[in-house]
Amino acid sequence: MLMDKMTIARTAALALALINQLLASFGYSPLPFEEQQVEIAVSSTLSAAAAVWAWWKNNSISKEAQEADDILKKKKEAKRNAIKG
Repeated sequence: MLMDKMTIARTAALALALINQLLASFGYSPLPFEEQQVEIAVSSTLSAAAAVWAWWKNNSISKEAQEADDILKKKKEAKRNAIKG
């Protein structure tokens, strides 16, 4: 049975990270980036991930939106209970 594409991608990323760490431990700099560039890239990635996560989640701020969320939650719970019997 073949591995799925995501398993192959994760395994390849892990292998590259381990090779990079091994080379760095021997004093080689396999990635042509300066420390400040890496810091900016990591910071930007974390900021972008937080922005996408905050945007994706349903952030009900108004009282009406919170009440609507409660109604939806109760309806979903009732539906699950009806299915269970």
